[in-house]
Amino acid sequence: MNPKWWKESVVYQIYPISFKDSNGDGIGDLRGITSKLDYLKDLGVDVIWLCPIYKSPNHDNGYDISDYCDIQQQFGTLEDFDRLLREVHSRGMKLMMDLVLNHTSDEHPWFVESRSSEDNPKRDYYIWRKGKNGGPPNNWESYFSGSVWEHDSTTDSYYLHLYAKQQPDLNWDNPAVVDELHNMIQWWLKKGVDGFRFDAIAHIVKAQGLPDAENPNHLPTVRAYQLFSNLDKVHTLLQNLHDKVLYFYDIMTVGETSGLGPHQALDYVGDTRRELNMVFQFEHMYLDAASPGSGKWEIKPWNLIELKKVMSEWQTVLHNQGWNANYLGNHDQPRPVSRFGNDLNFRVPSAKMLATFLLTLEGTPYIYQGEEIGMTNPSFDSIEDYRDVETLNFYHERRERGVPEEEIMKAIRKKSRDNARTPMQWDNTEHAGFTSKGQPWINVNSNYMEINVAAAQKDPDSIYNYYKALIALRKEHKVMVYGEYKLLLPLHTEIYAYTRTFEENKLLVILNFFDQQPVFEWPNDLNPEGAKLLISNYKTAAEEDILKLQLRPYEARVYLIS
Repeated sequence: MNPKWWKESVVYQIYPISFKDSNGDGIGDLRGITSKLDYLKDLGVDVIWLCPIYKSPNHDNGYDISDYCDIQQQFGTLEDFDRLLREVHSRGMKLMMDLVLNHTSDEHPWFVESRSSEDNPKRDYYIWRKGKNGGPPNNWESYFSGSVWEHDSTTDSYYLHLYAKQQPDLNWDNPAVVDELHNMIQWWLKKGVDGFRFDAIAHIVKAQGLPDAENPNHLPTVRAYQLFSNLDKVHTLLQNLHDKVLYFYDIMTVGETSGLGPHQALDYVGDTRRELNMVFQFEHMYLDAASPGSGKWEIKPWNLIELKKVMSEWQTVLHNQGWNANYLGNHDQPRPVSRFGNDLNFRVPSAKMLATFLLTLEGTPYIYQGEEIGMTNPSFDSIEDYRDVETLNFYHERRERGVPEEEIMKAIRKKSRDNARTPMQWDNTEHAGFTSKGQPWINVNSNYMEINVAAAQKDPDSIYNYYKALIALRKEHKVMVYGEYKLLLPLHTEIYAYTRTFEENKLLVILNFFDQQPVFEWPNDLNPEGAKLLISNYKTAAEEDILKLQLRPYEARVYLIS
């Protein structure tokens, strides 16, 4: 079992620019977060994960860092951060930072020096190459459209950027870069932070020689991705980081590692690997991609049997060997209730069902801000309402190809990262209580009058109070944390059911993922007489046949069987 505090924790992710504005400028900030700590404590979360708050030009909302050891002015000061950290700790919670180690901003002093001349001491802090045949050094494509190479006229050379051109990739083959990053991480740990989420950590090593890809598309199903993701040396570098820095602190670490399966993940999180505590996997995030290699914007309906297969493999392969990081949404993904639930006719029951799913799997659950009140995708009318660089690049690229605007906007309303980045909906006052007087940096979802924290706290049957109950149950029953997962009904197209077993206790989790009313037949090897209903998202009828449960739309039930 190997108990750890981070296995028993529930994490709440905050996107600072959209969480709470304290000074009326329309931008969320550190003091705003501090003002809402009692709300998070009441919800029951243990760890707060902050998306980047470092000094940044904000070409990619803070994931382009120009100073790792300073705070972005719009968020506040280092003194504001120190106060936030103290207040988090005084409430018995912990704080996890988001660190971008694959790249910096092109305004970082290291890059300013690096691009200044070919013989600058920091030239090799980044990846530079001369062009080939009048064009870029190779045919790799960026995550944000176009080539990964940007020409720089100062030295007539190209630098590599897997993301936006303002995010040049660091050269981890340079020991000086590694030392700089180790020292920076140590600086934050000495401040007292409790862990790190390592952004894009799978990409810090590129294939020797930077060869052309057979297919330049960057998706995980094709050759190019294998040239800059999850390469063997990544593990050597992470073990070095662990042994020299992380080992000396009782912290939690999670890596963003797209493009791998659970067996490959064990190379990162295996109990004997000395690398990371857990990783974010992306296989369930690709289930609505129209076809391998088609990209996130080409959408098909996701399939429950495929979801079961993906999640079950992660649950079983990592059991007693590593640890899962479970999530259904984050700052880069659509709202779960709009993607996996039904945000029109069954928003409340489907959001509760998804919460039940998230909090009854083995692994540390990550709740993204607003999930606990069932926030939805905003469905903005115009491209002018969007702010995300990936979304804007996609829009302009498709328009140049002659794709009809409504077709482009349909995809954007489904999959844009801005779906999760609209301001937190605190109450039904102007701008949803996010800001007192400023125009929010991005528009508030128009449904804030109905969906907001204040209303949810007053309603005993709200999604928020359901999350509170689930989190409390997880703290009470070790089987919800450490229990071994076993899938039931693998081929059922509507019901997702599984058991969790730990010592003398067993959980039976029954989830109806759709709006029909299928019948769940009680398993023969489970005694219904010893079953106690721990939680359900419906008020259960007094008289019912437990052996053949007719489930209501999006119904969730969790039974404890001793």
